[in-house]
Amino acid sequence: QVQPVESGGGLVQTGGSLRLSCAASGRTFSNRAMGWFRQAPGKERERVAAISWSGLITNYQDSVKGRFTISRDNAKNTVYLQMNSLKPEDTAVYYCAVYDSMSYSGEVRLWGQGTQVTVSS
Repeated sequence: QVQPVESGGGLVQTGGSLRLSCAASGRTFSNRAMGWFRQAPGKERERVAAISWSGLITNYQDSVKGRFTISRDNAKNTVYLQMNSLKPEDTAVYYCAVYDSMSYSGEVRLWGQGTQVTVSS
């Protein structure tokens, strides 16, 4: 399996926006739910958002509801995370995850390398 590749991270001020992208091979991406996780220094990795293979079902961590939007383009084998109204506590390394089924209730079977998001106050 080919590791998915994230992009779009960077430094942004409080209240700003970023859009993360995760590109995967067709074989990796096809018929798989996808997720975005993050890990801040000294903290455990946590799921931020997830999306089913169809794109019709999504799930968000409470702290990002109303600010982040996960979406996917199956024709481009890409999943996105639009992040608005960013806060300093959103600072973390963000990881793309490929699940082992069409639903994100399964296990993560493949991780991206991560992209740093830093929100300055």
